[in-house]
Amino acid sequence: MSPRIRSYSTVPGFFVQDNPDVDPIVIGAVPPRFGLIDDSKDRWYNLRRKITRMNEDADNQTSHKVLILGRHGEGFHNIGEAKYGTKAWDNYWSKLNGDGEIIWGPDPKLTTLGEEQARIVNQEWKNELSFGLSVPASRYCSPLTRATRTCLLTFDGLPTSAEHPVVIVENCREEYGEHTCDKRNSKSWISAHLPDFVFEEGFTEEDEIWTANERETHAHAASRAKTTLDMIFDSDDNDFISITAHGGIINGLLTAVGRKRYALTTGGVLPLVIYLPPAAIPERWQCLRELCPEFIFSRVQDLEEQFSEPPVAKFAPKVINR
Repeated sequence: MSPRIRSYSTVPGFFVQDNPDVDPIVIGAVPPRFGLIDDSKDRWYNLRRKITRMNEDADNQTSHKVLILGRHGEGFHNIGEAKYGTKAWDNYWSKLNGDGEIIWGPDPKLTTLGEEQARIVNQEWKNELSFGLSVPASRYCSPLTRATRTCLLTFDGLPTSAEHPVVIVENCREEYGEHTCDKRNSKSWISAHLPDFVFEEGFTEEDEIWTANERETHAHAASRAKTTLDMIFDSDDNDFISITAHGGIINGLLTAVGRKRYALTTGGVLPLVIYLPPAAIPERWQCLRELCPEFIFSRVQDLEEQFSEPPVAKFAPKVINR
């Protein structure tokens, strides 16, 4: 176990979604300004200045980042669940590839409505460009087709750089297992259909984590989400991050930062300002820190981290190859 305990939280007061008592249905999938409270003409410049100032005023172990989380548009699996109801879907239909009328597995596509939902998000990005919003240099995406297609449509026609492609990250995928809709295509298939996207280092050719007889728990999804946050805060210098993913893993991320679950609808957007404070030191290490010079204490920490057990999450993203 590492001698420091990392704990994320959020900084409220920037977006309407920050209110814990807010009703997601009232806010809607894509609120004006993606929910940014500041409605001035310099609103996104103001937000960037505030985040920059917060980071400059903090110590070198503290960091703030804006994460713009997007849920995929409606997929054919969503139609299947709506058709049969959640209970029957979870118990029976989700384990099949379809019902003879609808094909939802494996790895279903967006419906016509789902594509339109992604284009609505795209239009809001375009609306906000003149107010200082820019496409994040760091964009991460689930490998599942409904997410990659949503990501592609979300940023279509927007000013992006070939130097900063979308990065496909395994841990951004939906809660996996049992449901055929959550089994992904091969790396080769994804690469052939999305030649401008790149993969995190270590991304496997085949889906090695989906199983037909066990569903991932919410707790494990939260652990995966935290691993993704660790990767972003450890290796990504950008303060504005986009993640296109799924309702389950987005709620796992909310759990990892101490927020309650949020019923983000298909095609919805949820921005967060995430705060990483200095990692806490467990009580058993406090005496050693008081007795030892700082350089010795730091060396002991390094040694424990070197020989500690790996994190709970089954897949830990490595340094990104761009």
